[in-house]
Amino acid sequence: MNEASPPKIRVVVADDHQVVRSGLELLLATTADIELVGTAANGAEVLEVVARLQPDVVLMDLSMPDVDGVEATRRMTAAHPASRVLVLTSFSDQTRILDALAAGADGYLLKDSDPDDIAGAIRSVFAGESPLDPKAARVLLESRRTRRETVSLTDREREVLLLVRGGLANKQIARRLGISERTVKAHLTSVFQRLGVSDRTQAALWASEHLN
Repeated sequence: MNEASPPKIRVVVADDHQVVRSGLELLLATTADIELVGTAANGAEVLEVVARLQPDVVLMDLSMPDVDGVEATRRMTAAHPASRVLVLTSFSDQTRILDALAAGADGYLLKDSDPDDIAGAIRSVFAGESPLDPKAARVLLESRRTRRETVSLTDREREVLLLVRGGLANKQIARRLGISERTVKAHLTSVFQRLGVSDRTQAALWASEHLN
């Protein structure tokens, strides 16, 4: 009795260029363990396709009309956390890479990657890994190194940020530290400015990476 073959990795491709979608379709057709189940030409469309098909992995371009890839990734990972996102784009600048990863992307590849590397990255993302193009990895490491070197927090700001990371609200932080809620807000405003973030979630993510 023959053993059943393992299920294929179900993939959706989101890219606004037909030639790219067609090329990826041809590539994935040659892989025995990966199946292209749908395509989308913009971020809004990929959200509809993912909701309908529930793929394992989405190959996500960043520059798309209507809803760009970063926003589509943010919405998709919030609504469909079981579907993983592998960014496949031509952009290697720091802002795009950091925004995509902060939005929930699981991996980041450039479009000049070898076909075998793209297929391998799909498998890696499906397995729970986070493949990064070497250029993207260098940008990410440099960004983290720069932030560690340039960000300087006061002892009180550090205390407040650690409690934010722990999920405490401003009122709870105020009680814990014996200060007013207004003072907590003032410290957080200063922290956000120093870190270059705009909300508590981003600050907590930074704290998770950089504070012991």
